[in-house]
Amino acid sequence: MSRFESIDIARLRWFVAVAEELHFARAAKGLKISRQRLSQTVIDLEGELGTKLFVPGAQPTQLTEDGAELLREARELIARSEEAGVEETPDGPAALRVGFVPGVTVSKWTRIWGERFPDTSLEVVAVPMGEQEAALREGRVDLCFVRLPIDRDGMSAIPLYREVPVVVVPKDHPISVFDQVSMADLADERMQDASDLDTVAGAIELVAAGVGVAVVPHSIARLHARRDLVYRTVTDTAETEIALAWPTARTSDLVEDFVGVVRGRSERSSRSPAARAKSPEPQKKSAGKRAGGRPNTTRSSAAKKKPVKRRGR
Repeated sequence: MSRFESIDIARLRWFVAVAEELHFARAAKGLKISRQRLSQTVIDLEGELGTKLFVPGAQPTQLTEDGAELLREARELIARSEEAGVEETPDGPAALRVGFVPGVTVSKWTRIWGERFPDTSLEVVAVPMGEQEAALREGRVDLCFVRLPIDRDGMSAIPLYREVPVVVVPKDHPISVFDQVSMADLADERMQDASDLDTVAGAIELVAAGVGVAVVPHSIARLHARRDLVYRTVTDTAETEIALAWPTARTSDLVEDFVGVVRGRSERSSRSPAARAKSPEPQKKSAGKRAGGRPNTTRSSAAKKKPVKRRGR
């Protein structure tokens, strides 16, 4: 029995596509999957087999001896499976996983992604604020909408917007009649500890029970809105900032495409990897034409000069 027979046929097909093309992007396009998913499948295969299938860093892509051996046997295994009519679909992670901390609404961006990249699945993952950095560094998500500050070491981050702080009070509280207040206005109030946004629901329950007030970011108050509570803007407390972050070393084409969606770039933006992949190669200008497309009719200075007849006086 071949040591490769435990590998499902679909993953073998994907490996063969890269091994024959010796080009990940072209192979992914032919398979109609993302290049990131194809690359991850190969990495998983190498980890499973304990060997390198492609020469690291080689340009163009080259097979190792073990890779060439797998290619030979993979072709035989695929041929046998076709005779038996057996086909399997590999289980794999979503093409792109995007996390978000409490209070962040991602529906706008996921809708645009679905319209622009219908063939590339997007998994949205709720991430506790206390785990936002760990989720990124451990690879649980590819990108995450985080609440700053975070440790920027090895991280890329795009600040998106700021949130005003609000105070949450019972509906019949004297503060409810104002549109905004200062911290001085709250000096005599019992302040609930709402610093841990992952457990802030407990503090808001206490506010609803008439035990003090709580100051939280606006989106958190909206997330935990109740009919018996209201919230009012606090004018002199620091705002919080939401950013999109991801590990710099794992900046893939899909990550760049999602960043483009969040930044509001158009589908045809030259900064989008997907748009660049679809763009045809620029045509070379004909030597006999100008940049504007008109034939070059410029003559040499000698050719332009005509003899001038002089009249006698």
